[in-house]
Amino acid sequence: MAITNGPLLNSVPAPVAQALSSNYIDFTATATAGWAQQYLPDLMEKEAEVFGPRTISGFLSQVGAEEAMTSDQVIWSEQGRLHLSFKGHVESNAGGTASGGQIELEVDIDGRAVTSGQLPIRVNDTIIVANSEGVARCIVEAVGNTIIDVQPYGEASLNALNISTTGGSQTTTILVYGSEYGKGMSYLTAGDGAATDTRGSNEPQFTTFTNKPIILKDYYEVSGSDASRVGWVEVAAESGQSGYLWYLKAEADTRARFNDYLEMAMLEGELNVANSTIDGSALVAGSAAGAGNVGTEGLFAAITSRGNLTSGVTGVNAATDLAEFDAILAEFDKQGAIEENMLFVNRATSLAIDDMLASMNSYGAGGTSYGVFDNSEDMALNLGFSGFRRGSYDFYKSDFRYLNDLATRGGINDANAANAIRGVIIPAGTSTVYDQALGKNLKRPFLHVRYRASQTDDRKMKSWVTGSVGAATSALDAMQLHMLSERCLVTQGANNFMLMQ
Repeated sequence: MAITNGPLLNSVPAPVAQALSSNYIDFTATATAGWAQQYLPDLMEKEAEVFGPRTISGFLSQVGAEEAMTSDQVIWSEQGRLHLSFKGHVESNAGGTASGGQIELEVDIDGRAVTSGQLPIRVNDTIIVANSEGVARCIVEAVGNTIIDVQPYGEASLNALNISTTGGSQTTTILVYGSEYGKGMSYLTAGDGAATDTRGSNEPQFTTFTNKPIILKDYYEVSGSDASRVGWVEVAAESGQSGYLWYLKAEADTRARFNDYLEMAMLEGELNVANSTIDGSALVAGSAAGAGNVGTEGLFAAITSRGNLTSGVTGVNAATDLAEFDAILAEFDKQGAIEENMLFVNRATSLAIDDMLASMNSYGAGGTSYGVFDNSEDMALNLGFSGFRRGSYDFYKSDFRYLNDLATRGGINDANAANAIRGVIIPAGTSTVYDQALGKNLKRPFLHVRYRASQTDDRKMKSWVTGSVGAATSALDAMQLHMLSERCLVTQGANNFMLMQ
């Protein structure tokens, strides 16, 4: 009687008694690897963590706060400058309607356009007029819609002070420094006594800023079969979970990635220009150009549009001497002059600052004595600096992991070094602002995140599970993990921030 081997039998006769791969189950369908050989491998069950901490979030928690809001939009107001200073140019008819000269005002010192008929400069104000051709002190004789007539002190006209008609092509700065009246002259009328030319009073400018929260979502799904399948690799997640269920790692990675997205969106967010206006106007969604995606103003965009930028004195990544920081101090002096500032920089800039500070020590070039102590052979050598003081300003330095990680902004910086972001300078402390919702002044950090929340729903960071795995909520033979957040970043006093490029 003949016996025919079934197709599922994995037993092949051999002339010699020996262990052959053809007599063992081959899980890999490869004759020379994996389970196809008879020797037991040394299994290293624990997954190797080769990238260290993989998350980059935590920056905003160090420098800001989080607050709830119940609207589609957050609006805040900021103080304007106290003194009156403007940009403009000398008119081509430098004689003007007055004998001294005529100047057209274009914008105020914060870059806002001068509104016709609402000039805060008034008749009998004394002003300084300055451009590259000269400096003149004048008295205002007449005020038009956007043009003022001036009479220089000590000279017949601006031409006589070399501020000639060519000044029309140059940016001219006008600063109000006082006023002058003759005896018995009323401050309500012009110097010539014309009853129709009233001086009027100055009202402070009301400056508002606004931002809109965006909705971020993510989700992870695992089937019921995979959720109950045990692997031979022991996984560990940033959250501290560990075990032999692979979906634990996938779920934890999805959650950690989403937490990073919450911070990255607040840093990199950009408004859709076709859909929205942020300075004093309502954000409008729904145009065809942007398909309703308004976007949100992140930290980098806020500093770019309303703050300060530096690319160094000698080029990109130039933080190797005090020249750049002296230029930064000069700019901060023009702004709020906040003395304590935090430096969040990438690795190259951090090391460059360390080398710059070390070079200030006379022994730095030939030894290692710099620091707050005398180094000895029996102690660890500290080659880094956590902060320094220059002038009246204190800078506290910290590494910004987001700018270093190759999988985040670090990779973008490598791809385009000319426009790389190498750091950001953020003022420490709080600012006083008027909250339109509460109707009063509040002290808040310069940076804070506003998230949507009410008694019904808190959308700061929502997560929920659906499906039939675990606590069954539907007939779906899977577990679905959902995550959602609705938030935006409020950057107050962006004129005190500096983006290092």
